[in-house]
Amino acid sequence: MTQLDVNTTQKKKSKIKLILMPFLIILVGVLGSGAMKLMATKPDKKDMEVKPPLVNVIDIQAGDVTFSIASQGSVVPRTETILISEVSGQIINVSPKLRVGGYFAKGEMMLEIDPITYDVNVLQAESRLESMQAALIQEQAQAEQAKQEWGMTGKPLEQAPLLALRIPQLHKAQADVKAAEADLKEAQIKLKRTKITAPYDALLTEKYVDIGQYVSTNGQLAKTLAIDFAEVRLPIKQTDIAYLDLPKLNEMGDKSRKLTISSSQAGKQLHWDSFITRYEGVVNSQSRVHYIVAQIDDPYNLVNDESDIELRIGMFVNANIQGKTAKDIVVLPRETLHGANTVYLAKADNTLSLHNVNIVRTDAENVYVENNFSTTDRVILTGLRTPVEGMPIRVAEDLSGNEQSVSTNIETTAK
Repeated sequence: MTQLDVNTTQKKKSKIKLILMPFLIILVGVLGSGAMKLMATKPDKKDMEVKPPLVNVIDIQAGDVTFSIASQGSVVPRTETILISEVSGQIINVSPKLRVGGYFAKGEMMLEIDPITYDVNVLQAESRLESMQAALIQEQAQAEQAKQEWGMTGKPLEQAPLLALRIPQLHKAQADVKAAEADLKEAQIKLKRTKITAPYDALLTEKYVDIGQYVSTNGQLAKTLAIDFAEVRLPIKQTDIAYLDLPKLNEMGDKSRKLTISSSQAGKQLHWDSFITRYEGVVNSQSRVHYIVAQIDDPYNLVNDESDIELRIGMFVNANIQGKTAKDIVVLPRETLHGANTVYLAKADNTLSLHNVNIVRTDAENVYVENNFSTTDRVILTGLRTPVEGMPIRVAEDLSGNEQSVSTNIETTAK
């Protein structure tokens, strides 16, 4: 073998060693690691403790509950009137308060139409009446004289002709007097109507005429609202109507059916006492709601001047209506209700019970149920992922502080 062949052979062996060396190192490492694991001491196995779910509970308290129904609406006047002139003429006098926002007490004069024509009509009617009364007196005297003349004939008065006794003439004179009295009364009424007065305690909302203007019969003068009391028309849902003590049809409510009207102004919540005055007795065909009407006396504090808070016509207000009182009712937070009518109960032996309740009423925060619980039951507030009848539970209120804190962290994912 030549020296060249020897050198080539050595190079090939060195190359093979370089290729195999990493694999030998890896193999030695794997064998060493396996040997160390076989020689290592294994830890003792411990059984994992699974604790029952931790729940929070509340005690059950039953009692009488007076239901409160919420509604809202706008303040409206009990009467709104457009004043119409019943006579014609020029307006010669106008009250300084005859402007939008002016207040008139019942019977107070608002404006006056020139009465001169109607004064003349009254004088003429009085003259005609006096003339007819004089004619009647004369006819009565002639009728009496006719009776006496008939008596001189010796015949019974019943046989006398009507014309002989002047009975038709007497009746005509009496009728003329009545007609003259009617004419005088009509003239006096028209004269009185030249002065336009407030038909009730009124607030002026629109004004159509002013001094110097000529108005004709049936001409519009002003628009007024009655403010001795105001009303609020309140919608009530079908589900809530049964809990209200409502007046019957054609029955005006008394102040025993109380409710409170409220409104927010300048960051303050203002309140007014009110009561249900009537029930409209029909269901709206579109919204399917009932309507009741609440009354607020003296909304502008015209009688009671101790308060400066006015309930103005047109304001939007909220109403809190005092309803009927139910006996032996349990009030529960709404989140305790699961499904249609199920609540979770913690029994005395710390087991779970899935309990069906009879719901009387619900609102946004609470559910009102009949009291069909035992004295040892408690209602569970905590939500359970897989509730099973009779499963064991732990009640947080019965545990020590440390155990309760640690256990709460463990059960958080089950809520």
